[in-house]
Amino acid sequence: MYLRTVHRVKNVLRPRYYSSELGIKEKIFIGVLTSQENINSFATAFNRTTAHLVNKIKFFINADSVKTNYQLKNIVGFTDTRESRRPFHVIKYIADNYIDDYDYFLLVPDNVYVDARKLNSLLYHMSITFDLYMGGIRVGAGNGNGGGEEGAGAVGGGGVGDALSAADDDDDDNNNNDSNDSDAAGLSDRNYCALEAGILLSSSVIRKMRNNLERCVRIGITSDHSVNIGRCVKYASRVSGCQDTFQGIRQYSYALNTKTRHYKDLSILAKEPAFLNATTVYPVQTPEDFYRLHAYYSKHHLELVQQRGYELEQKSYRIANGSISNKILEIRWPLGVPPPSAPETRHDILMWQLLNGTHSFLPNANADHAVAPLSRIDASDFAKVLEITLQYAAQKHPKLRYHSLHSAYRKFDATRGMDYQLHLNLYEGHTATTKRLQLKSFEVVKPLGRVEVVPSPYVTESTRIALLVPSFEHQVPDALDFVAQYERICMHNQDNTFLLLIFLYRLDSPSKGDDDPFKTLKKLALDLSSKYKTDGSRIAWVSIRLPAELSAPIAGDDWLMHASMYGPRQLLSLAVADLALPKLGLESLVLLATPTMLFRTDFLNRVRMNTIQGFQVYAPIGFQLYPCNWAHFCRECDTCDISQSSGYFDRHNHDVIAFYSRDYVQARKLLDPLGLPIMRSDLDIEQLLQSALRPSGVESILDMFVAAQHTVHILRAVEPHLRFGLDVRNHLARGGKLPMPMPLSSSCGREQCIHLASRKQIGDAIIRYEDKSILHK
Repeated sequence: MYLRTVHRVKNVLRPRYYSSELGIKEKIFIGVLTSQENINSFATAFNRTTAHLVNKIKFFINADSVKTNYQLKNIVGFTDTRESRRPFHVIKYIADNYIDDYDYFLLVPDNVYVDARKLNSLLYHMSITFDLYMGGIRVGAGNGNGGGEEGAGAVGGGGVGDALSAADDDDDDNNNNDSNDSDAAGLSDRNYCALEAGILLSSSVIRKMRNNLERCVRIGITSDHSVNIGRCVKYASRVSGCQDTFQGIRQYSYALNTKTRHYKDLSILAKEPAFLNATTVYPVQTPEDFYRLHAYYSKHHLELVQQRGYELEQKSYRIANGSISNKILEIRWPLGVPPPSAPETRHDILMWQLLNGTHSFLPNANADHAVAPLSRIDASDFAKVLEITLQYAAQKHPKLRYHSLHSAYRKFDATRGMDYQLHLNLYEGHTATTKRLQLKSFEVVKPLGRVEVVPSPYVTESTRIALLVPSFEHQVPDALDFVAQYERICMHNQDNTFLLLIFLYRLDSPSKGDDDPFKTLKKLALDLSSKYKTDGSRIAWVSIRLPAELSAPIAGDDWLMHASMYGPRQLLSLAVADLALPKLGLESLVLLATPTMLFRTDFLNRVRMNTIQGFQVYAPIGFQLYPCNWAHFCRECDTCDISQSSGYFDRHNHDVIAFYSRDYVQARKLLDPLGLPIMRSDLDIEQLLQSALRPSGVESILDMFVAAQHTVHILRAVEPHLRFGLDVRNHLARGGKLPMPMPLSSSCGREQCIHLASRKQIGDAIIRYEDKSILHK
């Protein structure tokens, strides 16, 4: 028999992010020493020209007052107002809060311009495994008044010796044990980095300074921050002195502290290599100079990027040289832009759209509209493309002049961008009457820009949804099916929802007794509410009396072919929401639904995630099911995945929309004075329908949010778990028939009518019907 000791395995707690486990840090933290007087001037200019190019920036002040109405928010104040202690407070704050998050730390005063692009480029070529104390070297006391070189990496200055002597005397009087350290510091004070030009420290040096901070405070008693920081670095890290070069990389600082430089134009200073290579420029005299320097250096970096891009492009073409297939080298025009996507099937072919500058022909490959005017954004975009093309044509063909646009085509590729083909009529000479026109073709590509994630507020899937389901009298059977579906999906599973039925009575219909058209719905609602009372689920209802002009009897098949449950009266959705929302409250998440829709729990969760109060409204695009058992073109299945043969996404159906009550009320108030009055009672419905000043195009709640130009976003996306078409199926199952002949555009509008089958299915049926030989096979 063999025995073995079993060691219990401990659970290893891993960090949430790979960067934490691998020790990957951000690159640069900038700490700016400023004052309360300069917060809204120099510090603000520093922040606007640097903050967006570095990982983190903080401004440090002496908080000797309680003033907090600053424009900047990233300010740290120290209650200890002794100026000699301020750099040590900064070091302690950085070490306590950011030492594990950043590789390098730059300390600068607020009158230094930092070329952050050049600084980042330098830091990415340095190794973080060594101690770094880098900057412009301070000229020591032994050199008198500082006869050092002005310009790159040099700071002129005097008076350091007096401060140093006083510091040494103070150390001897207070603590004789520190005399050796003070003497050692005094001998090497000439090799400190100047804070006036910026001091770059590695995280390892900051950590060592934090561990020896008490000693640093005792030896750093001068009024010169450069000397105090330098003494602390030398004592804590044993770095020999300020490093102007490190691993073959040199950081340049350019001084503007002479009259000959301070009043020179930037174009003159740009001729000096020291100015072009500088990472920091100091001292900046006015906040406006920050923006001038930033504009110049940004332009300089842009020119360098363009030059490198041109050189890479030419180098790539020289390597190809036509002897190697582009399939191997993947060198295409324009360089760096993905090639056009290859369609997998004939249905995926991207169509070119014909333009003429003001209109588009067959927009969106839709035969319903032969010509449509360009939108304001499309027209502006095309004008800009044409302008750039004309500039290129003037360079390519200097002897030719522009006459007119022959034709233009465009195509959008989601993997590439927007492609244009422009055919221009050009002529040679000064007049086009005597010269023959020449047709020249140009291709323009607008590649996709950098993809950015839109920040949005945090939401959860636990929010309570209030479902509003309106129903006309002829839709009671569909409403009964919806309530049964709601019980199965929501009430039985204890989903956090609430159902509010909205009964739309005709003017002469009774609302009580056995003749009440909604009697069965009310009884079912009461029974289910009593059944699930312990779970907190209930069903309530609201009654709305329609005006006389909307009280005509409606047959079961009158509105059957309409995409909207409201038929030709989509504007009633506004009246339904206006009169029902007071029953809920301003903080409620509302989902306006229809009695003829199919949904799943996943759809309700997406409503919770995509509807954000004060930020976003969610208008899903449901899937319209074909009546498969009637047309016999497909197999009827409500739980199967969607396919082209079973239906289509109906983007003209705006009945289902989710929003927060407060956002809806604010949008309605914006349109109330513009001819879209708010409904406060049943009597106001007639006023809404007869309003002559109603904004054009407003027919639904979605149109209302668009017209109101509210601050909330509108998310319109396909929703596979929201399906329509049950009314048609149920009507046919109950023995009903579809209206024959089918409604024309004059009755329900061509875009508002539903489709009973796809064009392919109808075309195949016609071919089989006409070709007798196929029918017999």
